[in-house]
Amino acid sequence: MSSKTTPESPLPIRTVLQMVGGWIGRLGTVWVEGEITDLSTRGGTVFLTLRDPVANVSARVTAPRGVYEATVPRPANGSRVVLHVKPDFWVNRGSFAFTALEMRPVGVGEMMVRLERLRQLLAAEGLFNADRKRRLPFLPSTIGLVCGRESAAERDVLENSRRRWPAVRFKVEEVAVQGPYAVAEVTEALRKLDADASIDVIVVARGGGSLEDLLPFSDETLVRAVAACRTPVVSAIGHEQDSPLLDLVADVRASTPTDAAKKVVPDVGEQLTLVRQLRDRGRRVVSGWLDREMSWLTSVRSRPSLADPVRELERRAEQAEALRDRARRSLSSSLDRAEDDLTHLRARLIALSPAATLERGYAIVQHPSGDVVRLAKDVSPGTLLTIRLSDDRLTVRAEEPDGPDGSDEPKSGTSGSAPARPKSRAGGTKSGAKSGAKSGTSRAGREAPDEPEHA
Repeated sequence: MSSKTTPESPLPIRTVLQMVGGWIGRLGTVWVEGEITDLSTRGGTVFLTLRDPVANVSARVTAPRGVYEATVPRPANGSRVVLHVKPDFWVNRGSFAFTALEMRPVGVGEMMVRLERLRQLLAAEGLFNADRKRRLPFLPSTIGLVCGRESAAERDVLENSRRRWPAVRFKVEEVAVQGPYAVAEVTEALRKLDADASIDVIVVARGGGSLEDLLPFSDETLVRAVAACRTPVVSAIGHEQDSPLLDLVADVRASTPTDAAKKVVPDVGEQLTLVRQLRDRGRRVVSGWLDREMSWLTSVRSRPSLADPVRELERRAEQAEALRDRARRSLSSSLDRAEDDLTHLRARLIALSPAATLERGYAIVQHPSGDVVRLAKDVSPGTLLTIRLSDDRLTVRAEEPDGPDGSDEPKSGTSGSAPARPKSRAGGTKSGAKSGAKSGTSRAGREAPDEPEHA
C-alpha cells in the first residue's frame, strides 16, 4: 500500500526498502526457466545469472552448493534449467536476487514436448496451412539473405546462387543465429527486408547444430513474424534431419543453404538448354505445319479446276449447252405430243359435233319450245316446227299427207325416209322450202343429239 509523502515529510530510505522487501516477500516461491551464465562457486554457495533466451533480461540467483551438486547432470554455462526459487531482497544493500531451492536441467525430451505443444497451437491458428504459402518468383531481381556473420551458410547461398545465375543480386543481413539475441535480431532483419520493395524473396539460412542451438528458429515470436511477411520466405536451417518450426511456417523449406540457392535461383545453363529445346520444338512444329500446308497447296493446284481454269469453264459451258439442248428437245417433244393430242381431240370433237352431222345433210327438227322432235307421233298437224340446217334455219308447218301406202296415217316433216314438201305458206322462201324438204327426213330427227347446239 503506497504511503503519502511530501517534500516536507519524506520517508526514510530504510522504511522504503523495508516496504519493497515486504512486497517481494509476498510473491512466494515460483518455478522459473532460463539459461545459466556467469556460473561461479564460492564456499558453500553457487552464484549464477539466469538469462531469458529470447529477451535481453537476466536475474541473479544464488543456490546452496548442495542443491547445485544434487542436480544430475550438473548444469554448466549455457545449460537450460528450471529453478524453484524464492525472491529475496536485502534491505541493507537494496539488492534483489533469487534463492534456488531446487534445480532441474531441461532435457531434450522436455524441450521436444514444449515445441510440440507450440506447434499444435500454431497449427490450430492456421499458420502452417498450405493455402497461405506463396510461390517463389521465377527469377528474383534481389534476394534478401538473413544469416550469421561470416558464416558458411552465407557462403554456400552466395556462391551457389551466383554460379547458377551470375547476375543475381543479394542484400545480406548478418545477425546472431544462436544465443539470447538471435530471435530479436532475426525478427528485426526479417521486418527490414520485408519492408524493402526491391526484395523479391527472403532466405533465412543457418548451418547445422544441436537442438539447443536451433531453438531460436522455433521461437513463437519469430514464427509469427515470418507468417506476417508479405515477401515469400525460404527456410534453410540446419541439415535435412533438422526441422524447426520456421520450416513449417515458411513458404518454401530447403534442406540446406545450398538447396535454398537451387530453389531460389534458376540455373542459367538449364534455362538456356530449355530455351534451345523449346525453340527447336517450335521450329519443328512450324516446319511441319508449313510442309502440310505446302502439300495441300500443291494438291489443290494440281486439280483440273486450277491447273487449267479455261478448260473447266469450257467443260461447264458444254454441260450447260447440253442441258439446254436437252431441255429444248424435251420441251419440243412435249409440245409435239400436246399438239398431236390437241389435233386428235379436235378431230374427235368435230366428228362428234352436231354441226358436222348437219354438214353431212342431216337436219334437226325442233318444237317451238326448242325441244327436239324425236317421234312423228309427237307432232300434231299444223304445228310450226323449226328445222335446223348446217347454215340456216327453216320454219315449217306439219301437215297430214297421205302415206306412200295410201293409209290415212298422218306424216310430219320429220317422219319418213322421203323428204317432205312443205307448202310455200309455211313461212320460208321457195328455195328454202325445197332445201327444208330435202333435209327434213325422219332420219334427221332420229339421229340428232339430245342437246342441240345453238348457233
